[in-house]
Amino acid sequence: MKMYLISDNVDTYTGMRLAGVEGCVVHEKPEVREALERTVANKEIGIILLTEKFGREFPEIIDDVKLNRRLPLIIEIPDRHGTGRKPDFITSYVNEAIGIKL
Repeated sequence: MKMYLISDNVDTYTGMRLAGVEGCVVHEKPEVREALERTVANKEIGIILLTEKFGREFPEIIDDVKLNRRLPLIIEIPDRHGTGRKPDFITSYVNEAIGIKL
């Protein structure tokens, strides 16, 4: 199975291309929807890498695929600007998930 990148910037796209991952650069909601639909329809693609910006700006599009399809797996990755998450993201996540403060 292959990986495919849907990015909001050329820098992330270029870095992933150097690693052998194909992809596309899109900016607007209709472009994101079309790229995601096209990628989901490709049975060779098992993992979609998606920059975190799209997960924040268009959660309804991303969540629809995550919740209603087994494959491909969607993984949100930070872009060149870094992650939009708090520095203690993982600790907070574990605290919320199991109810124990670490």
